[in-house]
Amino acid sequence: MRDTPQRRHVYDLLVNKRDHPTATEVFHRAKKGMPSISLATVYNSLETLVACGLVKQVHVDREPTRFCPNLDEHGHFVCDQCAKVFDIDLAAERSQQWNLPTGFTVTHHEISLRGTCADCAQSEIQNPKSKIA
Repeated sequence: MRDTPQRRHVYDLLVNKRDHPTATEVFHRAKKGMPSISLATVYNSLETLVACGLVKQVHVDREPTRFCPNLDEHGHFVCDQCAKVFDIDLAAERSQQWNLPTGFTVTHHEISLRGTCADCAQSEIQNPKSKIA
């Protein structure tokens, strides 16, 4: 991969704010520091970074693809309230605890958990929604 200023800018955005942005979110952030960058260049940069193994794609249900610079084996937790995506540690050794059929070997895993993040749970405790009876 050739290290272009655009690719470096996109990569730096991902590394410096590890919040699993979509390509469109990366584009809006990139425009702030590099006004001439195009959406096509952002998409091409992300594609190249993924192909080179510097960034992972994160697929959550039918939502747009997100991008993650964490190259360690891990899963993701998606908050159903705020839609933020968080890295969760899923050590490879733990896959041995799964009840796999005889002869199966795990070489990669992509796991997403859904629920409520700590901030949203705390907000719900402090500001409970009124329930209609």
